[in-house]
Order: sequence, then C-alpha cells, then structure tokens
Amino acid sequence: MSKTKLELTWIGKDKRPRLEPRILLEDPTKSFHATSKVSDNDIFDNKLIFGDNLLALKALEREYAGQVKCIFIDPPYNTGSAFTHYEDGLEHSIWLGLMRDRLELIKTLLASDGSLWIAIDDNEVHYLKVMCDEIFGRNAFICSMVWENFYGRSNAAAVSPAHNYILVYSPMGQDWKKVRNLLPRNEESLSKYKNPDKDPRGPWRSGPIFASGERHEGLMYTITIPSGRKVAPPKGSHWRMTEENFWQMVNDGRILFGENGDNNPAVKLFLSDVQTGVVPRTWWPHGDVGHSQEAKREVQALFPEIIPFDTPKPERLIKQVLQIATNEGDLVLDSFAGSGTTGAVAHKMGRRWIMVELGEHCHTHVIPRLQKVIDGEDKGGVTESTGWQGGGGFRYYKLAPSLMKKDQWDNWVINPEYNQEMLVEAMCKLE
Repeated sequence: MSKTKLELTWIGKDKRPRLEPRILLEDPTKSFHATSKVSDNDIFDNKLIFGDNLLALKALEREYAGQVKCIFIDPPYNTGSAFTHYEDGLEHSIWLGLMRDRLELIKTLLASDGSLWIAIDDNEVHYLKVMCDEIFGRNAFICSMVWENFYGRSNAAAVSPAHNYILVYSPMGQDWKKVRNLLPRNEESLSKYKNPDKDPRGPWRSGPIFASGERHEGLMYTITIPSGRKVAPPKGSHWRMTEENFWQMVNDGRILFGENGDNNPAVKLFLSDVQTGVVPRTWWPHGDVGHSQEAKREVQALFPEIIPFDTPKPERLIKQVLQIATNEGDLVLDSFAGSGTTGAVAHKMGRRWIMVELGEHCHTHVIPRLQKVIDGEDKGGVTESTGWQGGGGFRYYKLAPSLMKKDQWDNWVINPEYNQEMLVEAMCKLE
C-alpha cells in the first residue's frame, strides 16, 4: 500500500509573497540601556524590531539561521476579538496563508535543539496543527499543552471555555527530552517527602515495588516478609528488582514492611536520590502559571491609564516555557510581541531576546515596560521569583524601506533614501 502525504489545502495556498531581505536600522533615541552593569551576566544586545513580522523574520534569516533556542509566539486567534492592527478575524484561508509564510521562516531560525511554542485557541488549533505537521514534519511534534487561562464560568456560552492550547515542536522530535529542562519541584511535590523515623538520609516517601506489564524471568519470585507471610507479585505484574537486589535493599533499610511487619513491601524513595526536578506535564493549571486576568492585572499595574490588552499572557506562563526550553544566555524570539511579556520575562531570566511588533503599542507599551525592567522598577510578575534587580538593555530597530523603487518614468532605480553605508549592507545581505 503506497503512502499518501496528507496536506491541508486552502484558497490561495500556492500564492507566496516574494520577500526582499531588508536591513535593520537602529534608532538610538529609542534604544535603552542601564547606566551601569548590575551583574557580570547583564545582556545589552537584545533586539526590539518595529515593523511587519514577516519582513522582520526575513531580515533576521541570514544572521540568525539555526541559532534561536526558543521561539514563543502568540499569533492572532482568528476570532474577531483581538487588536485591529493584527486584523484578527481574517477570512480563514488568508489567516492560514499568513501563518504558513511566517512559520516557514521561523523554521529556518530555529536551532537544531530548539523548540517552537505557539499559543492558540479552539478556533484554529486543529488547522494549525495539520499545517505545522506539514512544515516541520509530524515527527517534530512534541505535545499540545493545555493552559487553564480562565477559571471562572461563562453563562453566555453553550459550554464555558476554560483553556487555550500551546503547540510545541522541535527538530529533535521526542529526543528533545534529552535537552529540555525539568521543572523545579513545587511545595505540593516536596510535601510528599517526610522523615518520621529521622533517617539520616533525609526525607523520603514510600513507592510501589511491583510493576505492571510483561512478566520477566528473574523478576517472578516469592519472599517471606517479617510476619512470616509469603508475598509474590499480583497477577499481571512483577517485582521491580531481582531477588538479590531486593534483599540488599532490605539490609540497606530501603524496604518498608509496615509497623507490624505484615504489609506488602514498599520501596523507600529518598528525596536526595530522585532527579532534581519533575518532568513537565501537558496540563498547566492557572495556579501554577497564571491566567488571563492575572496577565491583565500585570499590564495594568505598569500602565494604569491604558486600556489593557484582551489576550495578554501572564509572566508565570512564559517563565515556565523558558524554564523548560532554555538556559541562561540562550536566544529567545517572539515575532508577535504584543505587550512585550516574552521579552520582559526573558530579560529577567538572563536570556537574550528578539521581539517584533508592528502596532503603535510597541512604543506605548513595550518600550516603557522594558525600560521599567531594565531600571529595576518593575516589581510585579516574576521579578521576585527570578531575583531580578535590573540591568542590561536593548536596541530598537526599524525595517529599512525597499532597496528598489520606481522613478517618475516607471523605471526601477536604487531608493534615494539609501546612503552608501546602507547600500553596502543591503547588497551584502542580498548576496
């Protein structure tokens, strides 16, 4: 039976824009840096780009191909409820085309061991998943995170919505687990480890001694516990260790039989022996990573006089993404910057970052927000949990105009806005 490649089709799919790799022009009056170093790890070369994100991604392609460790994007959900400059609520096929063009450039920027995280809701998630499978390959799909962004109850809906999705892709596929980070244990996880017998090895909890599945030779034996009762694995299970190792663990005080010595044995699991963190799960409750109202409050605390964004992301959500996907000094990209949450959190966590934003709130929200972060005046969000005290900086760029333009006789000529330095840089990028 021949394999048929499944593809998502839509009106206009074959139409692709021809993109000129523009150069970036810094505006030093909008760039911002701390007046002095706060620590030896301060990062000053972050980039904030004002302009169309498709052209900006193309402008970044040459310099940053294969270098971005984590890309987090929160594109318009195509619901008619987001900002006018995003043109959210676009006809479905147009939205797919716009996303496809951007994701293809994002693929070239992503590091071979990097990961892409896309926040999306029910309106387009299933179409987006199929399209991403086509662009990145189905083997690159890691999982679909479910974020509890709303914990109330909407009486206006047939079924009250409570979650959004975050699709996660990596060129490594499931091997990405070799490079992703564990999450720190929370208080609930740590509270399971106690030390009632004052064991010098520290806090512990009991764990199962039988494993289900195929019954393996050497793991099917019967032992006599202290009360004299004989114990063997229940039907459909086997011991987790050989009999020799079992008695070694008994002698080492790592097997529990209960106060009267008549309980089925259990393993004593010490906190000091388990891995330093916990494997991330696909369910992200609001208690762990925040919710939409928390995100709005964070923005309002910074800009009380400005109407808050409709769909901001809480800083705790971005922090969890970056904890899993990056380490200090890694490069993070957000080409739908919105209110600038990704850059603010990346900055506080010691990551390098690039953000792209087209809307005027790049100047009314993003720049002032980052200035507060750099000056150490932003006390909200993840500031306390990251120990952030200020420092570092960013450079502000805008996209150069097109290199070529038509003159009064309809002939293509070099754009007169280009000086010699710009022309040399543009030609180098084109070559």
